[in-house]
Amino acid sequence: MGALSDKLLGDSRTKVEADCVRVIEDEVASKRGATGLAVKAAFKMITAFKRDIVPDAVHHLLPDFVTQLEPIYAEFTAAGSGDIASYCTRNGDRIAEALLGITDQRAESSKHGTLVKAYKKLRPQGKKHVEAAMPRIGAMLAANGC
Repeated sequence: MGALSDKLLGDSRTKVEADCVRVIEDEVASKRGATGLAVKAAFKMITAFKRDIVPDAVHHLLPDFVTQLEPIYAEFTAAGSGDIASYCTRNGDRIAEALLGITDQRAESSKHGTLVKAYKKLRPQGKKHVEAAMPRIGAMLAANGC
């Protein structure tokens, strides 16, 4: 196990998962304009399909996300200065690509046509939205000892 997995997948995993769900919900709620309406509508449809889909997805995806983020976190700790929230924001492009690579793989193998359709509709804008979430993601990591 690496340093990030020790912090996020150990005894504090339940709290980390709850924090991740809150990041997602807060990020969706913060969306504005036409794109925000589309994101909120898709989120509402997906959560209506399965009420616990976000917590379930976080639970199942968190280990893969942590694995993808481990080398980026190692670079952050090796630099020895700054805070994780700022580092996430500066490296949002790389982090978004790493996280979306996992969800892209899952969407390709999913048998839930409705969810895959919603994902594919939103995916072209996905990277922009994940990058916009970097301050929240960084704050969540900082709150969990990273």
